[in-house]
Amino acid sequence: MRIDIITVLPEMLDGFVNQSILLRAQKKGLVEIHVHNLRDYSHDKHRRVDDYPFGGFAGMVMQCQPIDDCISALKSQRHYDEVIFTTPDGEQFDQPMANAFSMAQNLIILCGHYKGIDYRIREHLITKEVSIGDYVLTGGELAAAAITDAVVRVIPGAIGDEQSALSDSFQDNLLAAPIYSRPADYKGWKVPNILLSGNEAKIKEWELNQSYERTRRLRPDLLKKDER
Repeated sequence: MRIDIITVLPEMLDGFVNQSILLRAQKKGLVEIHVHNLRDYSHDKHRRVDDYPFGGFAGMVMQCQPIDDCISALKSQRHYDEVIFTTPDGEQFDQPMANAFSMAQNLIILCGHYKGIDYRIREHLITKEVSIGDYVLTGGELAAAAITDAVVRVIPGAIGDEQSALSDSFQDNLLAAPIYSRPADYKGWKVPNILLSGNEAKIKEWELNQSYERTRRLRPDLLKKDER
């Protein structure tokens, strides 16, 4: 798998994509992650990639030319399954979307900045608009980082214990059950006895019941998804 991230602030992502699970996945040859500086594609002598919006609106807008040239250069080298734009008015990112993206061969993620991008890019080049929440960030770099991490960690082999990723919250529209480690008794705070029993069937039953109860209490909206 290959992920190309287009940004005006590559420094925000360079460190992130070369740490922890993302670094290990790259070393294993499971994924390539490339960060592209959009300013490298600007025709402006000052490497500007933004300009004032028509209509007298506030803010600055990312221009068509640098984005088009960058995406076109990447597409000339390989086919891309999705060209993703990170934007607060996009489709809500969730675990099923991360799972679907992990099945792709090549992805482009365009990070928004300033007031946004020229809408013609969204009309003609973007195939998927994705939001990580109903709030506005200074740029789309943090959203791109979140998407990349969520996608890569479910690629088989990316983490040591594949069952760990499959048992994460949201995989079945349920929150994960509580987890505990040694010691079994810390300051009188005790691990549930069932987890010390060695009875695998009972532990699985406890885990499912806890997941359902936590979801009902904390995120009942997830249970409604299953009902639809």
